[in-house]
Amino acid sequence: MILSSDKWIGAHVSAAGGVHNAPLNARDIGANAFALFTKNQRQWKAKPLLNADIAAFRERCGELGFTADRILPHNSYLINPGHPEKAGIEKSREALLDEMRRCEQLGIPQLNIHPGSHLRQISESECLSRIAETVNIMLDQTRGVTVVLENTAGQGSNLGHRFEHLAEIIDQVEDRSRVGFCIDTCHAHAAGYDLTTPEGYSQAMEEADRIVGLSMLRGLHLNDAKSELGSRVDRHAPLGKGTMGREPFRLIMNDDRLNRLPMILETTEPDNWADEIVWLRSLVD
Repeated sequence: MILSSDKWIGAHVSAAGGVHNAPLNARDIGANAFALFTKNQRQWKAKPLLNADIAAFRERCGELGFTADRILPHNSYLINPGHPEKAGIEKSREALLDEMRRCEQLGIPQLNIHPGSHLRQISESECLSRIAETVNIMLDQTRGVTVVLENTAGQGSNLGHRFEHLAEIIDQVEDRSRVGFCIDTCHAHAAGYDLTTPEGYSQAMEEADRIVGLSMLRGLHLNDAKSELGSRVDRHAPLGKGTMGREPFRLIMNDDRLNRLPMILETTEPDNWADEIVWLRSLVD
């Protein structure tokens, strides 16, 4: 059984061989939360989930103590919910709807997505409205699954690197009970939010609360960064071995506002995930 704690720590584990293997892979690294892809994230389409795999996934999660709120699946990186072109947005929406429905089948109440990119073809505001429209379509055609918008590093023409972007999307979502956001620490650092000192961390979290609302926070991605503060370059690093250092993770682990939220490692050395989870738990005062 997984450890019972207010700090739900895990990693984005492999679902190779079927989604039912993801909970086992999470257990093997000592996690009490996890993320997964519900389909091959490098392909637009995938075979439907088998009933046997769905049943095995639900059964294993129950046996291992992975309640549904501890699971934060990630959508395919191919999907652009703000695509400026008709063919591109239709393809992205079709793929995203498929992933939302997979979450429905698996009993997972949330799906983490990257907001999208304007590809320098439309304005930021137009793209943010298009993303909100995508979210509304997803919510209208599914039940019980929340869309979780992840902050980005701001690489290229990607939006979501400012909390204001996330707020502008959420403000246009019709059912706000089914939309939230996720903070990726590497992305925040690359976007210019300095989490490396108590003062900087406090300021960033205050901004997140004032602009979006921490009541809407649905999870975190815990990653150090290879890139510099404000570089707008998305390069993950093992915890404590990048430009962020150890302090941000100590602050996170002792922030009671972040209790009972899935905290997901996406660091670059999966063989070290078990050690990183142990280290994170050791930081709790």
